[in-house]
Amino acid sequence: MASGQLLRQLIRSGAEGNLEAFKKASEEVIREEREKHHYLLASDLEKILYGRTSVSSQPLVSLVKSVPSDKERGLPLLHIREPLRRMEDLVLSDDNRSLLEEVLQEHHRQEVLKTHGLAPADRLLFCGPPGCGKTLTAEVLASELGLPLAIVRIDSVVSSYLGETAANLRQVLDFVASVPMVALFDEFDALAKERADAADHGELKRVVNAFLQLLDAYHGRSLLVAATNHETILDAAVWRRFDEILLFEPPNLEQLKKLLACKLRGLRREFDVESNDVIKLFKGMSHADVERVLRRSAKEMVLSGQEFLNERHLQSAIRREDARRHRMQRG
Repeated sequence: MASGQLLRQLIRSGAEGNLEAFKKASEEVIREEREKHHYLLASDLEKILYGRTSVSSQPLVSLVKSVPSDKERGLPLLHIREPLRRMEDLVLSDDNRSLLEEVLQEHHRQEVLKTHGLAPADRLLFCGPPGCGKTLTAEVLASELGLPLAIVRIDSVVSSYLGETAANLRQVLDFVASVPMVALFDEFDALAKERADAADHGELKRVVNAFLQLLDAYHGRSLLVAATNHETILDAAVWRRFDEILLFEPPNLEQLKKLLACKLRGLRREFDVESNDVIKLFKGMSHADVERVLRRSAKEMVLSGQEFLNERHLQSAIRREDARRHRMQRG
């Protein structure tokens, strides 16, 4: 809770109709809450104070219809959808949450930055193993900013025709530059692989060169997010093209507790999500693994006609997950 002095300033300025003083006191309240790590509250207060952008100035249906396509096969180059998940659905490391909050604050207050000749961060690079929250974080960014999420379809962008991949990339960046959105380049390493790799042919090197030039020239209205599971093979010149880099890892024990509490919210259960015995069941799993196990557990509970989730449901789902992982490794 904000200090008594700050609350008095806030109420006094509001009662007197002093908008400037009210805004200044409100910003101080938000700053204090963020310093206390009350990120959700700070973000909500910020949106109340500055207002939240509506989900794109262009209707979603109209936006989907205007998506550019690949000339070779006629496939859409992006998949656009309305983001549903919010900050409370996201479990991150303290460093990543802090960086995410900073990016959101910059975009909520971009008009203030512009008056000082500054711009919000609009190019983020997400690195880390599969299933650790990269795509979910991009969705949450879009949701919190009130923007549509556009997922760049790498299978459509990469063409067998000489020079067509670079042309597709230009179409994508021209499109996202024209309408505000969060554009996610998943499997980014397919477009920005190290050019010194002798195994790659000349066309792929030209694609990397073209993409780097397009990124340098980009001055659009969208937030670009690149995600990769293989950051070690990215071209050395790629890294400096991004304003912020977030490193994603499997959840630690503390994050597992938060993840279980988040995913089991509203579900009746016979165990404590903070129990060490329960937490140990999920040790070493990614965020996606945990979500899959809990979804299976809930299905088993429902189909067996039981009203409460118990550890037996979890253990059964984990055995299935282990078997699934074993099949994947063999394949």
